[in-house]
Amino acid sequence: MSQDIIPLARILPERRAVVSGGPPPRRVLSNRQKAAVIVRYLLTEGTNLPISSLPEHMQAALAEQMGQMRLIDRTTLDEVVAQFLTELESVGLSFPGGIEGALSMMDGHISQSAASRLRRMASQSSKVDPWERITSLPVDRLLPILADEAVEVGAVMLSKLPVAKAAEILGRLPGDRARRVAYAVSMTGQVDPETVRRIGAALLAELDNQPPRAFDTGPVERVGAILNVSPALTREDVLQGLEAEDAGFAAEVRKAIFTFVHIPARLSPRDAPKITRLVEQPVLVTALAAAAGKPGLDEAAEFLLANISQRLAQGLREEMATRGKIKDKDAEEAMTAIISAIRSLETSGEITLIQPDED
Repeated sequence: MSQDIIPLARILPERRAVVSGGPPPRRVLSNRQKAAVIVRYLLTEGTNLPISSLPEHMQAALAEQMGQMRLIDRTTLDEVVAQFLTELESVGLSFPGGIEGALSMMDGHISQSAASRLRRMASQSSKVDPWERITSLPVDRLLPILADEAVEVGAVMLSKLPVAKAAEILGRLPGDRARRVAYAVSMTGQVDPETVRRIGAALLAELDNQPPRAFDTGPVERVGAILNVSPALTREDVLQGLEAEDAGFAAEVRKAIFTFVHIPARLSPRDAPKITRLVEQPVLVTALAAAAGKPGLDEAAEFLLANISQRLAQGLREEMATRGKIKDKDAEEAMTAIISAIRSLETSGEITLIQPDED
């Protein structure tokens, strides 16, 4: 075949010159054709293009266009590439694309009700893949769906989620429910893509129809955070009142409370040096000196001193020995400062507190 092509390569330019009297006219391509040319050229050069991140209708349109095209002369290719590079270099501002990207960028600048309305409008479009949003949601929002919906729907959702997230959700389901959903996955082999898309759209509509919450945390966490920094007498009085009203809620609040006496049980020894770096030394001395000799508080003070550098611990002990009488108010404020530092480190993700029910 190559022997036939070589003569043709010599003959065709001469024939073209005879027929047309010059080079062929430049081809005029549509924007979709130009996109196909650029993608084909980049793939030929070995570039890994994230085409799968495009909406499915755009992927289909691109594939259809590439299937309709045949040959592109070098002059047209050079012009398309040059135009593409010129447009890239002239870009001054880019937008995320899609309503979800826009909402992520505007997070904190528009109301929750407006964001929910926009998401509902976007989910009704057939061109939007609902699973892109569903798979990005936290486990706590997806867990109720898997627990309450039909097992077949749960199986589809489990199959669409990333493996790590699916495993986490499955592990948090009751044993019988987890087994039923896992078995239902075996029956999803013949489900067509459109059915999966409709299931995703229905789930997304259900999620978007949930009323927005005024608070980011639950009532247990909010009450616990308030009592953490309340005076000890106030804290105990409130807890006793809660136990009289709702013993179950009071028990959950007690678990959420983290005070100075909880440091040995909840704080990892390796995290103790981070606390001493965040709290000023006079405050540390006040808190540790006030805790000395008092049941519960003394254990927490010794825990901190035992898990920091011995040079620093010795310096703190010497200052504690010379510290005079400490007022109860000053002692409580110093201990609260240490607790606030621990909570701040936990919120930023630098440390992880041990939960009361963990082994």
